[in-house]
Amino acid sequence: MSIFAAAVARSKNGWTASELDLTGLADIDEVVDALRDTEPDADLAVLFVESDDEYLAILRLDEGEDLRVFGSDSGFAEESRIGSVLLGEIETPALGLDDLAAGDDEEKPVDPDADPVGDAELLGDLGLSAQRLLALCAMEGMLPSDVTAEICQKIGCGDEMEELREA
Repeated sequence: MSIFAAAVARSKNGWTASELDLTGLADIDEVVDALRDTEPDADLAVLFVESDDEYLAILRLDEGEDLRVFGSDSGFAEESRIGSVLLGEIETPALGLDDLAAGDDEEKPVDPDADPVGDAELLGDLGLSAQRLLALCAMEGMLPSDVTAEICQKIGCGDEMEELREA
C-alpha cells in the first residue's frame, strides 16, 4: 500500500505543513509523538494519512494532548498495518452515512459500502461539519488527496498543504 502522511500544525505564527514517515511506528502513541514533534509549540496539529487512493485517516491533537481520530472506512484497519495502528482501537462508528442531512445532490453520499469510524466531528470547530466530512469521503470521484485538499482549504492551511505536495 502506498501511504502519504502529512501533518499541519497551527501555532501563534500560523500554519506549517510537513510530511511524516509512519514506517516503523508500532502504535498510536508513537504516531502521536511524531505528530507532536512536527511543531512542539502548536496549539493544534492535524495528521492526514492517505492510502492507495482509497482510505483517509485524520488525527487531531489539541495542545499536544487531546487526540481525536476519524477514518473514512474501517476497511483501512483491516487491510493495512498503518491503518490498524491508526484506527485499530476505535470502537465507535462515525455517524452513519444514513445520518447525513438531506442536502443538495453534491452533498449526497454515493458509496453505501463505506464504513466511516471515529469522531466525524473532529474538525467542526474549524468550520467543517461532520456531515460535510462524511459527504466528502463518500462523494463519487473524490480521492483521499482531494478530500485532504478541500479540508485544508476550509480550515485555513490549504496553501501550506499545496506547497508540501509540490515540494
